[in-house]
Amino acid sequence: IPKLVAVAESDPDPSVRKLLVERLGRNRFPTIIEFLERRAVSDPDVAVSLLALERLRTLKAQEVVALYEKRLDLARKSGSTQDRKALIAEHQRWVTFGRGAVLPAFLQSPPPVLAVLPPTKRRIRVLAFGDFGTEGPAQTRTAAAAVAYHRERPFDFGLTLGDNIVPEGVTGPGDARWKAGWEDRYDPLRIPIFAITGNHDWGYADSPAGEILYSQKSPTWRMPGLYYTFTAGPAQFFALATHAMSETQLAWLDRELTSSKARWKIVYGHHPIFSARQPGGSTALERSLLPILRNRAQLYIAGHEHIFQELQPEDGVHFIVLPTAGQGIRPAVSGPRTIQAGSLYGFGVIDAGATGLHLSFVDTEGKVRYRASLK
Repeated sequence: IPKLVAVAESDPDPSVRKLLVERLGRNRFPTIIEFLERRAVSDPDVAVSLLALERLRTLKAQEVVALYEKRLDLARKSGSTQDRKALIAEHQRWVTFGRGAVLPAFLQSPPPVLAVLPPTKRRIRVLAFGDFGTEGPAQTRTAAAAVAYHRERPFDFGLTLGDNIVPEGVTGPGDARWKAGWEDRYDPLRIPIFAITGNHDWGYADSPAGEILYSQKSPTWRMPGLYYTFTAGPAQFFALATHAMSETQLAWLDRELTSSKARWKIVYGHHPIFSARQPGGSTALERSLLPILRNRAQLYIAGHEHIFQELQPEDGVHFIVLPTAGQGIRPAVSGPRTIQAGSLYGFGVIDAGATGLHLSFVDTEGKVRYRASLK
């Protein structure tokens, strides 16, 4: 680190200094804090100074959140239900703050349950895709394949699994990247698509708010909150913000799953609980999210890994990881929980009825490469 700091303070090229500020500024060491403070005040290039300030803001926020977490831990140990309840109610706001996002509290509160389709609709077909947002040829081919599939076997609506605009998200609802990154490719579907954020959607401070507010401008994009739930025919969907998972969000999900009367309870988030690429799974989500899903939700769908997977179910919960719909493919790997894994660009199709749910992995040629079924 000292050598990199020395380069960042002496290199005449502002692009080199900016890159090092961006990379080094992800570490919360005293020497890094001092380095960022110097760059913020004295760098000859104002763009480097502004980036240093932004990194300092996030690192300082993380220090404040660490204090909040200590207070929450004290409430857990003391057994004070009242204190713990009050702190949990505020946890999402502090987790979001620690992630560096500028997001008003009212945009972080989930709306009431949305009714997308009436319960009388006996069967639904749903498009699901994630890890796209590159505006490159792979995203174009995958989106075109989804549009072609829709012409033959229409979708009722869609889901995104996050990483919607990469690598940093959007600067706001009016960001120029919405046109090529979303409108040109997915508006032709002419269906509502219910989005969640992935880790890449949190790069800019205003990106999560920008993605929520874009719902007011788009005929297809729907993100009514950072996390939310909606019903459609025989299913209820629960959309999570796993990159900013909080006690607030978990308590909300627990309540909503308890009150749901849907035949199929489908939870989707960007990060998988289990994955062959992470043999131990996501320890944090396995510890916090899985106990809430057990024996209540039938399906948890995720992305992030850039390979498709069906994994061994646990306590009635089936685990699906969708392939990438535009970002780089990774080699398929298998693990102890693997039922099936593959490496391709593509999307998922969920067909749900009263007695069964089927999920298909479809490639850019429109071919079904694998099917998983729940009964």
